[in-house]
Amino acid sequence: MTDQIIKLGDWLKTPPGRLLQAWEASQFDEAVVDIFGYHALQLGCAEIDTLRTNRMPHRWLAGGSEETPAASARLLTDFSALPFGANSLDLVTLPHTLELAADPHTTLREVERVLVPEGRVVVCGLNPASLWGLRQRRARLYRHLGGGELYLPGPSELINYWRLRDWLRLLGFEVESGRFGLYRPAARGEAWLQRYRWMDDLGERWWPIFGAVYFVVAVKRVRGMRLLPADWKRRPAMAAAPRPIAGRTSRTGKKHTL
Repeated sequence: MTDQIIKLGDWLKTPPGRLLQAWEASQFDEAVVDIFGYHALQLGCAEIDTLRTNRMPHRWLAGGSEETPAASARLLTDFSALPFGANSLDLVTLPHTLELAADPHTTLREVERVLVPEGRVVVCGLNPASLWGLRQRRARLYRHLGGGELYLPGPSELINYWRLRDWLRLLGFEVESGRFGLYRPAARGEAWLQRYRWMDDLGERWWPIFGAVYFVVAVKRVRGMRLLPADWKRRPAMAAAPRPIAGRTSRTGKKHTL
């Protein structure tokens, strides 16, 4: 029996989806508020406005070519072939974009192409090494055996946090920060999720890498490039300090200074 695919937009309306959406929204608000530039792009997941606290003059929301475009989407495109020139964007956010993409590595490579040097990419994804990921794997097994219901959205497999870091490193990115969140059991009801809310503080302290969701901020590094300060043209040139010139002694014994 094939998996019954749950769309991300529908899943975010469930109690665990609303909990996840609230946590990720707060993380994006904090991460992008001090990222400066001119052009920012969000790929997918219109339910979370990842750029609402960012102050860049040009911000776009792009919907995937395989999904129904949201009313707020500015363009509809294939995430593996973005309609932007190389080195043209200062910030790209990927809210669950990679785990729902047909070819996540190609999508990430395309993001690297359009980002300017020192541009940033912000990624969040569901963690397979978590209680939520464990329930999803069990549900997939039961579905193949003839029963069970999937817990998390998407047809593709979840991307491991360390695998994502390897992809970023191979593409020339440097991870600036990474964190995990939501350590509660994979319950469906609001009451059960709230009952185990104490596990969030405990998990963040004792088993931080097993949160249900991870959040990564990475910067595109270009080797051999040196950034100049914004006021480099206005800085006065440093005058060379006068240096004494060694004198010479004439035949009469008098010292002449050159």
